[in-house]
Order: sequence, then C-alpha cells, then structure tokens
Amino acid sequence: MSANGHPGVVITGIGVVSPFGVGRERFWDHVSRGQSGSKAITQFDASAYPCRVAAWVPPVSIDDAPELEADDGNGRADPKRYSRAALFGVVAAREAWRDAGLRAGEPNAGVIIGSGGGGIDIGEKQYEDFFTSGGRHVTPYAIAIGICGMVSSEISIALQLRGMSHVLSCGCTSSTDAIGYGAALIRSGEYDAILSGGTEGCVLPGMIFGFSRMRAVSTHYNDRPAAASRPFDRGRDGFVLGEGAWMLVLEREDRARARGARPYARVEGYASTCDAYHRVQMDPDGAEIIRCIETALSRANRAPGEIGYVNYHGTSTQLNDAVESRCVRRVFGSMAERVPGSSTKSMIGHPQGASGAAGVVTSALALSRGLLPPTINLDDPDPACDMDFIPNEARSAEVEAALCNCLGFGSKNSVLVLGRVPWRPM
Repeated sequence: MSANGHPGVVITGIGVVSPFGVGRERFWDHVSRGQSGSKAITQFDASAYPCRVAAWVPPVSIDDAPELEADDGNGRADPKRYSRAALFGVVAAREAWRDAGLRAGEPNAGVIIGSGGGGIDIGEKQYEDFFTSGGRHVTPYAIAIGICGMVSSEISIALQLRGMSHVLSCGCTSSTDAIGYGAALIRSGEYDAILSGGTEGCVLPGMIFGFSRMRAVSTHYNDRPAAASRPFDRGRDGFVLGEGAWMLVLEREDRARARGARPYARVEGYASTCDAYHRVQMDPDGAEIIRCIETALSRANRAPGEIGYVNYHGTSTQLNDAVESRCVRRVFGSMAERVPGSSTKSMIGHPQGASGAAGVVTSALALSRGLLPPTINLDDPDPACDMDFIPNEARSAEVEAALCNCLGFGSKNSVLVLGRVPWRPM
C-alpha cells in the first residue's frame, strides 16, 4: 500500500524504440554513456530547410517485436497498415509486456498512450498524393490509420488486451499525463495492469519545416548534429526534433510482488497545471510550474529533500531552460545546490508527446540501477541555468526518489514523482 492508503503502483516492464534503435538495454547503454542520437536528416531532402538535424529512429520492423506467451498470432497485424508511431509503439509495448512477464490477452488490463501527432506521417503522404496525383494512390485506410486514436488500438490488438484503449493528445505532456491517468486507474481498483507510455513518428518534412518557421529548432549545428541539442548551455539555439516510443507496464504493487515481478520503480505522485498564458510560450514567472511540482510532491507524500534526481524537461531552448531551472530552484530552496538532474533530450532530442515517457523510463532505470545519466553538450553553462545538471558524464548514486518534469505547448505542465523500490518478496 502507498503512504495514503491506496494500492501502490509500480513499473514492472519497460520497452523502448529510440534514435539508437530497438530495445530497452540499447537505449540505456547509450544514455548512460552520454551518447547523442542526433544526426543529419537523410530520409528526405532537407537541404533547403534552416534545420537539417533530427534524432530520428533507424529502420524498425515488426519482426523486432518479441513473442508473447499465449500469443495466438492476432498480435501480428499487417505492418503495412501501421503509421510509424503505431509501429514504434507496438514494438516497444510488446517488449515492455514481455519484460513484465505478462501474457497476451491478460485480463483486467488496458492501454493508455500519449501521442501528439499519432499517424501524422500517413497524413503527410496521403495529402501529398492527393494534391500531386489526384489521390490515385490514397489508401482506403488513410483516415483510420492516420488518427491519433489508432495508436492505442494497434497496441491493444498486438497485446490482445480488451480493456480500455485510449490516447491522450496534450502536446508535449501527452505521455506524462497518460502515465498519471493509468496509475490513477490502478489505484482506484478499476485495473490490475495498464500498458502506458508515449510514441511519436514525427521526423517529417512538414514538421521540420514548421518548427523551422517557428524558430523553435536548432539551426546552428547542421554541420555538427551530435552537438545540436545542448540544454542549459549558453550556446543552445533550439531543440532537436526527436521520435520513438517509450512504454511501461503499470501494475498494482501487491499483485506484482505476489507473482514475483521485480519492479523498476513506484509511481508515487502526479499533477498537472496550465499557465493559461500562451499557445507556445510558458509564463516566465513559472508560478504554475512551481505549483505543479509542489502538488506532485504532496500527492507522493514526499518532501523536496527526499528527491535525489530531477529529470528535466530541458528542451535546449533559451526561455524554457532558464524558467524551468529557476522553478526547480524555487521549489528546493536552500537544498537546490544538492539536487542533481539531467535532460534526456540532450541525447534523444525532443520526441514531442513521447518525451514525458522517455524521461520516466530514464528515471526508472536510473533509480533501479544506481546511475544518473548526464546532460551532454553542457560545455559552457548558462548562468541563468544554475543547477547541478550532471554535465557530460553519468554519476553513480543511490537515490530514493526522482522528479520527472514535462512542460508543453499551450502552457501545460505535468509532473510525476517516482520512488525507488527495494526488492522484498512477499
């Protein structure tokens, strides 16, 4: 049971498709060693765009998805009908489900996924065909496979889960919110297990061009892609667009222990607020970010002094990094100097609606393995960002709890608190 008397919720499975390729261990190996996943865009001609760098996912096949116990074959839907986000999500979900030791068709289990763009790649391709060749090659499934909601449906089919199948599309905070809602459903007793997380397949011409027009993405490091994402560094000039899928199995703690599962971490608290300020800018005073962090800590029954690691939103944009740093300092007060944290986006770019889940996966692995990943490319720290960001090299540390920040377009703020789970068989 948690400290507030509700059933504890733990993470018992993790699956990843990232700019480093397929697999949880491949992701952790690169992130823990401070490797960059940013590279020159080669999938399409970006030579005329101001930004020519992204953290894109290398080729992935449905054959990369592991087999599951009790799988009757229905989980191998035709990959030609997948959007890129759905393909990444299905592969990562099957890895997470198998990692948790669960079988296909598990009863009393559901799916809640976060995605900002869903099948946006399908939309781009089908509209291009419609406007250039009269739609002769537009698939009859264009609408069905292009909508955000289809992502969770494909995962439900792949895992043969017949509980709820929902997608939250809240911009950058989508997957943080999905995990928070999933944990709440387990605490309420409605579900025993939830497959949650986020997925995006958004490194596309329209997205790169659109963010370039917005002046939100990096344009000064096209000749040095690995150096382009540099949160909290004085030389940062915008985020690097990323993509991938980070999936987690959320499970009632007593059930997980009874069946011998070994949790990575406990989901202890969640909160979400809105600055109600601007469609793409956060309020510089940060009042609602601070309230969101403090509310998540309160719901987790954690004092700021118990947090040993912060996974920052850390996008590598001028305003956002400075405001987030200032807000975390305000929350921790005199203890701020002693709280290490890092931005996973320095290595994987900004995978939009999947970014929160990427941070949660990173934090859960850090808690369970006693190693805090670094913020890379932090060579000349910005004085306006004056926290301990674990520059360039990972740090060994046993910490009891982690704070995971996610801040998005539309002035949205969402925060999760994770706790370390000592393994004690029941």
